Amino acid sequence: MIPVLPKTFMDRMKKQLGEEFDSFLACFSDEEYSGIRVNTGKISVEDFLSKIPFHLSPVPWCENGFYYHKDEHATKHPYYFAGLYYVQEPSAMLPAARLPIEEGDIVLDLCAAPGGKSTELVSRLQGSGLLISNDVSASRAKALVKNLAVWGSANCCITAETPQKLLEQFGCCFDKILVDAPCSGEGMFRKDHSLMEAWEERGPETYIPLQLEILDCAVQMLKPGGLLAYSTCTFSEAEDEETVAAVLLRYPELELVQPELTDGFSSGKAPCEKSIRLWPHKIKGEGHFFALMRKRSALTEAEIQSNQTTESHTKKHTENASLALYSESELRKNHSKIPEEVRDFLQQLPEKFQKSFVFAQLGEQCFLLPPYHLPQKIRYLRTGILLGTFKSKRFEPSQALAMLLDASSFPCVLNLSASDTRVLRYLKGETLELTTEEEAAQKQKGWILICVDGFGLGWGKYVNGSVRNKYYPGWRLQ
Repeated sequence: MIPVLPKTFMDRMKKQLGEEFDSFLACFSDEEYSGIRVNTGKISVEDFLSKIPFHLSPVPWCENGFYYHKDEHATKHPYYFAGLYYVQEPSAMLPAARLPIEEGDIVLDLCAAPGGKSTELVSRLQGSGLLISNDVSASRAKALVKNLAVWGSANCCITAETPQKLLEQFGCCFDKILVDAPCSGEGMFRKDHSLMEAWEERGPETYIPLQLEILDCAVQMLKPGGLLAYSTCTFSEAEDEETVAAVLLRYPELELVQPELTDGFSSGKAPCEKSIRLWPHKIKGEGHFFALMRKRSALTEAEIQSNQTTESHTKKHTENASLALYSESELRKNHSKIPEEVRDFLQQLPEKFQKSFVFAQLGEQCFLLPPYHLPQKIRYLRTGILLGTFKSKRFEPSQALAMLLDASSFPCVLNLSASDTRVLRYLKGETLELTTEEEAAQKQKGWILICVDGFGLGWGKYVNGSVRNKYYPGWRLQ
């Protein structure tokens, strides 16, 4: 059944789509598509497909994305809690899949909550470089913190700042920037009918000034030669092609880049033919818009003269053109300050945690920070890895750390199969009893990493034949 769509929206779409309008309207009676995206930072797509019991089919524009049937309850499987995949609307996989990330890049996800795109970006960094994942709303960013922790993200920082504040503090230092902008949400009308009521209260004209303001800051934070991706989930040309065209006019150093195309993609309206549109009557997914822009390293004399104000404004922020890495001597000096009890635990972890991160302690909390000199006047919700808490010479490892580990990376492990009923009992916060063989394998009392099929789920404390549950209470399965 086709929902009652706002009349103003219908009139505009008839004009925008012409003879395709009837097909577009008919798709609103179809069921929406559900998708999952594999965490390639933890498992290969091939291994994942051999393990997961779901019936999956590929999402054409995302090599690690798959459609699943909603009756398969993807958010209840133990692998979901182990961070092996993320549940994401298929069209929303496009922006992170089409922003070319290279190892060592410094990347900014400027409007990141709840974190679907950030999880893919950090996976594609493959443990190198740095991701700054930002959302101006600290309340929305809470989901961002959890999703990146479950994903097992080490080389990232989560911030809750305005784009202007990030520009002021970071300057021009990012190789890649993703702006998945706040928008009128027209592309999600089929999936969420409540968005239509919000649209009638706050239509495209509400969002355009905000989109331009965000992009203005993003361009100035992008290094010469860097790539800026702009995406929305709306059909509005005013929020999509017209917004991109306005930014290109203001910043002549930007040029549109043609992203990789897939069957079913449509081109944007002139002058933004190199942008991509996903229409729900042409692909298996909701509506989406995507444009990729490169910041050229040099301008012609004519371009500089026609744009002196913007050029001088951008130049003001180029002094901090990179985030300097800590030197080896600084890392060694830092390591010597780690409390003995924390160091004893840290020595049980893989070598990369001891040599590639900067230790920091704030009150009782201990962190492993990415090895960059980060700006201080920023509201960080998370920097790197929350290693754990240290109080009265006792150290307790964090849930986030467990999500970065597997059965081969900690000496004391209880590795359960996904079919073992104790996995669900653990996720509910219950104490676990060990088999005779499992108890014999535990050589001493203390911390034990609970895994499912080799992938970290959380911590337990082994005491006299049983494991006290240390799974984070806020994440427990209800």
